[in-house]
Amino acid sequence: MENKTDNNLATSTDKISVLSSLAAFLLIVTGTILALAGIDLVLPAVPHFPEIFSTSTVKAQYVLAVFVAGTCVGLFLFASISRHFERRTLFAGSLIAYAIFSALAAYAQSIEVLIILRFCQGAASSGASVLAPGLIRKLFSNTGAIRAASAMGSIESLVPALAPILGAWLYSQFGWASSFSLTAILTSLIAIFVLLKPDIFPKGKPRRHDGSLGYFALLRHGTYIRYSLSHGLILGGLLVFVFSAPTIIINSMDGSITDFITMQVIGITAFIIVSNLSGWLSAHMNVERIIWTGTFISSIGALVLTSYAIWGRNNPEDLKFMFWVLNVGLGVRGGPGFVRALMAAGENDEKASALMILGIFGITSIGTACVAFFIDYGLIASALGTLIITVPALLLMAFLPKYKEVH
Repeated sequence: MENKTDNNLATSTDKISVLSSLAAFLLIVTGTILALAGIDLVLPAVPHFPEIFSTSTVKAQYVLAVFVAGTCVGLFLFASISRHFERRTLFAGSLIAYAIFSALAAYAQSIEVLIILRFCQGAASSGASVLAPGLIRKLFSNTGAIRAASAMGSIESLVPALAPILGAWLYSQFGWASSFSLTAILTSLIAIFVLLKPDIFPKGKPRRHDGSLGYFALLRHGTYIRYSLSHGLILGGLLVFVFSAPTIIINSMDGSITDFITMQVIGITAFIIVSNLSGWLSAHMNVERIIWTGTFISSIGALVLTSYAIWGRNNPEDLKFMFWVLNVGLGVRGGPGFVRALMAAGENDEKASALMILGIFGITSIGTACVAFFIDYGLIASALGTLIITVPALLLMAFLPKYKEVH
């Protein structure tokens, strides 16, 4: 009888633990999504800022640019101070700061004030992105973390598609400030819940003298570079193609924005399906093989697009039958590759994730700028650019040391 009671108690405790971990995961994902939506939610209102604030189009664009600049600064800031604070405390603090700057932005009376607040808002938003991977690793086992990272990636992939739609509706119904107000309210609620219920997050003491690797040490760490840079190349190559696709489809392929949207919807759907399957695959297959497979599929996808462009075909409707391959490759290796990079960095999750995100930004920015010089040549410019960015990921996987499991 006692054994049966003990088993029931253990089962009940396990269920509570699982529910608590899932609740924490949902809070982390929601906080990260709100941070990522910082650009896309306000995007529909930006074209109207010159009229609203009696300013130039250039200054209106700064509202977007400084947010990205602030995010880059915030990546280093939060990664550096994370060793001195508990992750869950710093996570809540970053959300509170993000909410405050969002609320202040809603009351900005000039474009100059809004630009300054957007820089601060961008810096605060990066806290969630830097801290989320470490929190998730503490919540789940290695396999569970891969599944969680894959699920988070699939959810986050919806932000660029859905946030502008919500932003356009908010602007039409309530004005330009409404997106900032909504962000402030929702972020505040999450931060308050984290502060009131901190026990659902894993405990962790500040790590002032943990001997963890610094930025320069990580940049010289072959195993970390193997996974982090290959991840950045695969995702960066995909984004470079996406960022140049609307202009190429409309100006060089005589298509419409509908062709681009269709291509994106199919690609995102494929990514979501496959990325959620990759967590299951990680529990039944060798993780290295999964990462290799995803990298190979992405390279094949870039090669197919380039071959199509060289062939001289120019039908924008055909892109929807090829672009999804890039998304499948990222979906297969995204979660496992990201988690492996963090594992290779040891207990240095924040700096490791900050460098990865910064690498993705850098690869995407430089790649997009380079493709822009040749964009008048049409599809061959973006397809070849994506191929040049993506294929080196195979070389990194082949020649740099892989992560060795500690049993």
